[in-house]
Amino acid sequence: MRKHKLLKSLASLQVPAIGYGIRYEFGIFNQLIRDGWQVEVTDKWLKGGWPWELPQPDEACFVGFGGHTENYSDQKGNYQSRWIPGEQAIGIPHDVPVLGYRVNSCNRLRLWRADATESFDFYAFNIGDYYGAVEEKVGSETLSKVLYPNDGTDEGRRLRLKQQHFFVSCSLQDMLRSLKKREIPIEEFPNHWTVQLNDTHPAIAVAELMRLLIDENHFGWEKAWKITTNSVAYTNHTLLPEALEKWDLSLFASLLPRHLELIYEINRRFLQQVRLRYPGNDLILRKLSIIDEEGNKAIRMAHLATIGAHHINGVAALHSDLIKRQLLPEFAELWPQKFTNVTNGVTPRRWVALANPEMSSLVTKHVGDEWITNMELLNKLEELENDSSFLEEFRSTKLSGKRKLAGYIHRQTGILVDPSSMFDVQVKRIHQYKRQHLNALQVITQYLRIKNGQAQGMAPRTVIFGGKAAPGYYMAKLIIRFINGIAEMVNADPDMDGRLRVVFLPDYNVKLGEQVYPATDLSEQISTAGKEASGTGNMKFAMNGALTIGTLDGANIEIRQRVGEENFFLFGKTESEIMELQNNNYNPKDFIEAIPELSETLRLVQLGHFSNGDVDLFKPLINNLIENDPFFVMADFADYLRAQDNVSRAWTNRAAWNRMSLLNTARSGFFSSDRSIREYCESIWEVKPLPVEITCDVN
Repeated sequence: MRKHKLLKSLASLQVPAIGYGIRYEFGIFNQLIRDGWQVEVTDKWLKGGWPWELPQPDEACFVGFGGHTENYSDQKGNYQSRWIPGEQAIGIPHDVPVLGYRVNSCNRLRLWRADATESFDFYAFNIGDYYGAVEEKVGSETLSKVLYPNDGTDEGRRLRLKQQHFFVSCSLQDMLRSLKKREIPIEEFPNHWTVQLNDTHPAIAVAELMRLLIDENHFGWEKAWKITTNSVAYTNHTLLPEALEKWDLSLFASLLPRHLELIYEINRRFLQQVRLRYPGNDLILRKLSIIDEEGNKAIRMAHLATIGAHHINGVAALHSDLIKRQLLPEFAELWPQKFTNVTNGVTPRRWVALANPEMSSLVTKHVGDEWITNMELLNKLEELENDSSFLEEFRSTKLSGKRKLAGYIHRQTGILVDPSSMFDVQVKRIHQYKRQHLNALQVITQYLRIKNGQAQGMAPRTVIFGGKAAPGYYMAKLIIRFINGIAEMVNADPDMDGRLRVVFLPDYNVKLGEQVYPATDLSEQISTAGKEASGTGNMKFAMNGALTIGTLDGANIEIRQRVGEENFFLFGKTESEIMELQNNNYNPKDFIEAIPELSETLRLVQLGHFSNGDVDLFKPLINNLIENDPFFVMADFADYLRAQDNVSRAWTNRAAWNRMSLLNTARSGFFSSDRSIREYCESIWEVKPLPVEITCDVN
């Protein structure tokens, strides 16, 4: 499982499951902000140990890499292949119990630590080759050292592929071993295991399961393929081309030669089916092939996952539709029955009950505590939408959260913020498609309005950003510097006192989110339409009573439908309108010239006003917006500003705002991860709860 929240829901719903992953020693990085720039420092996940894990060395697995394959004939004269790996690593499982909420079920998160088959070469040490003496140990243990190693280098890409094969192979071996322990025939694998691939990272499982069945357990191809395709399902989490993994053929061949042979055979048999369906259509063969023949030949992992899976789902209604229409249209035409949708969810136990105890107590007081496992019961709160005393209590829980966050901000950044101001928040990974720079530009426009005496009716705001940029993503890092440059200028200007503050929260992470979500008044969900798969932060905000300003993207669409159009601040071009702009040679300058406030905003940045007079610092960012604008920031700017003006007007009527806030919470029950898991169980996995009964013998 990619998401721990899904394991928690599975346990709470009493559905037996195991989540598999790597026991990383270091996270991606901790973020420091120095002179406005992101600085990455080591994130030591396992510093001091972790008391919740239970090592299981007796259940270790061996995983091979490199080497070569050789052919032979078995005792019956059948043609066979075997893989002779050039190196091996050992996977040591560490189990983390995942308890269900107020039930007897306990599921398991099994994380694999990499170890060497031979940790010390005594001969090499004795002849003075001290590095060589531990080379195998260092190389093997690197597999579980760092989450998401930088894949900007050949060695980084090689390590990522090794990590993926390592945890997939260990996990599949573990599943097969569990059947043997219980004396269950391997043919019944699909009846006891469903292998859910979360994105393309574990897609090598299709080839690895085939290898284990054919090479290790001596199944014929047809039987092995039937077991595999009846067991594997694939969840796609992104439409971005850079996130849909492709592996260079030469790299793949050097690391996993047997798997490459199996993928070639899977592809050959699949393309034969395509030829029968579309005779003479070479174009569709090239589009559907697992092997990308354009430029450097590569393996398309999304295609491998799609061909090997019995279901493919997106994580929001729009996203699932775009998978069928844009990402995998030929596959959807070939196998329409495979494609479905399961909208994401978040666990109310953590993101409301734990993170927002004051609001939780208030809700429980009025609707009982069963809402924690049945979020749909929150809709009873709608009966109180005109109860002024309850709305005031609801508002006070929000104010309490804002005071706590204000204290945290002052301790971490030295910035004093007013809890009575609107907390306008955008916290998520820094990426151009998430458009933190659109938000930053409108902050400059608001700043200019105040300076020019045109701020009538503007709500006092504290604009809060948070998120990390990938270490090799220069433009995302420049956006962080841009936000901090704006914050430095705005917060030092006495004209902004009581009207505008800008904060960048360093090292934003999930734990800090527990303070941010309950304190937020306005949730910024402003990605370019058609780019965000779903989002889960948008759900956490809504559950905690934040109003959303957003585009028709990802789960925003469903949030707006659920909470009511009148309780959502919509702006921006739709996915189809974005496509139309692309097809008509979109020119951002046309929009800039038509919006005087936008031109003035960009001009101020170009003059170095937010970079201590350095006119070159933000030039790459501004030139990208003016000349190219790949995520349509300029096209959406005017409508975004209009929506922000509507937000200010709504804020002035606090009773109405409180009512809108309450309705966001009351109508957010659909976005519980419990509902997501029920849909997976019913429509994809075909599994039912297995309650655990515990009886006590008093004698």
